[in-house]
Amino acid sequence: MTSDLPFAKHRSGLDRTRQIAPQIVEYLREKILELELAPGTALSRLELQKQFGLSQTPVRDALMRLEEEGLVTVYPQYATLVSKIDINLARQSHFMRRAVEQEIVHELASRPDRRFISRLTAANEKLKALVSSNEYGDFLRRDRDFHYILYEEAGLEDIWPVVRRHSGHIDRLRRLNLPNVGKARVVDNHDAIIEGIAAGVPQRAEEAMKIHLSGTLSMVDSIVERYPDFVQL
Repeated sequence: MTSDLPFAKHRSGLDRTRQIAPQIVEYLREKILELELAPGTALSRLELQKQFGLSQTPVRDALMRLEEEGLVTVYPQYATLVSKIDINLARQSHFMRRAVEQEIVHELASRPDRRFISRLTAANEKLKALVSSNEYGDFLRRDRDFHYILYEEAGLEDIWPVVRRHSGHIDRLRRLNLPNVGKARVVDNHDAIIEGIAAGVPQRAEEAMKIHLSGTLSMVDSIVERYPDFVQL
């Protein structure tokens, strides 16, 4: 699994051997999650068509997909705007993810495997290498890679896209909160999860995951106060 954007073979940044609309979705989703496209930003279909050298159909389809994910709001005949962060939807996606991932680490800790522990450790080492950087996009993508390994090892990789489609609001809250929390805390939380699984203690792994996933929502009032124009209560 890779979280790299689909920049490769064409001057526009699109791989013409793959379907085009999903690539535009991937590209815009990353820009939105990293807040390079902040809530309230207008997205021009015409400008996107020019940027990628495309007709209106794949651009329209991509924006419709992002609207389904709650990342953009389409006002017919008027504008398409990056949606505000919906705190209620963030809470719901957090509830879903916590339920799924606590169960995953519980199961994995019940049958710890040295090869799997090595994969997780290597993934977290890549995150540690980015702790001192001022860049957040790569860090967040590597963090997602770490969590995907858990789904994959549990045989639940088909659930991952479902979780991702519903995580846009909580992911953007995490991005806003990350400079305040610090990257080091994220990798420390990952270490605690790894240690719980490696020790074969399901309750310990579960508690570590609960702590890891709950940090952002515990700070939601502070985030709203600092970024009132970005959120919707």
